[in-house]
Amino acid sequence: MINGILHPKNVIDQLVRQKVSHYVTLPDSETAHMYKALMAEPSITVVPVAREGEAIPVAAGLFLAGQNPVISIQNAGFYEAGDALRGLALGIGLPLVMFIGYRGHNRKGDTPDSAAAFLEPYLHLWRVDYFVIESDDDLERVPLAFERAAATNQPFAVAIGTEYAKEGVE
Repeated sequence: MINGILHPKNVIDQLVRQKVSHYVTLPDSETAHMYKALMAEPSITVVPVAREGEAIPVAAGLFLAGQNPVISIQNAGFYEAGDALRGLALGIGLPLVMFIGYRGHNRKGDTPDSAAAFLEPYLHLWRVDYFVIESDDDLERVPLAFERAAATNQPFAVAIGTEYAKEGVE
């Protein structure tokens, strides 16, 4: 296996520690286990959107209402959300942590999936800092992402470089 194991419960524990109030997402097959685990977490409200381009505006509204949301969308959908990233997240200085599914990621760099090939250059284009998380061993980066977003009043990306594991699977 190229990428490691990432358990939804461990990610949710990190979100709870950061006092995340809302998880704004477009559910998909790669995040199904995370979505199911989140539905059982009473302290975080899951907010599904119809298109990835809606995630940042919904999160911005939640921030204005005094909440602490994150978004979770796939890399291909993140490209669709570019105008919201530009006009809202970057434009107003929104300290938003964005979990972006790094679909097609392969740490060897040999992926035929252009969605993976474009993610890091796209983040660089917008000057959005990021970490790549591939396993539970990388989760110490989650609090750092929140710290960086808060310190800079800018969005910060956490690229999820593996699929979430089904709970009980090692």
